[in-house]
Amino acid sequence: MNEYIPVLIMLFLAVSTAAGMIIATTLIGPKKNFADKMEPFECGESPIVSPKQRYSIKFYLIALLFVIFDIEAVFLYPWAVLFKDLGMFGFIEMMIFIFILSIGLIYVWKRGALEWE
Repeated sequence: MNEYIPVLIMLFLAVSTAAGMIIATTLIGPKKNFADKMEPFECGESPIVSPKQRYSIKFYLIALLFVIFDIEAVFLYPWAVLFKDLGMFGFIEMMIFIFILSIGLIYVWKRGALEWE
């Protein structure tokens, strides 16, 4: 049980620091509300459109495709480092992986999901 004492002390210090900061900002911080303060902030510029505007589904689709093909790069790097050690088996496995991703890319391309309107 003695080995858990430093962990408990650290946990207590972290919780008390967070609680102290929250209490201090509520007691000391300014409480004036005015129109400019309540306006959404976008990099120092006044917002052009409403922040409640919905994004097109194409935006999310492009983002998902980016993540998928970014993961491909994550898998290609270790394969390239271990290319000689893996031999022909590793080469064939990676070609199958790239082939499957290529089929997905061609499918998405033919469906027009990469067209931005």
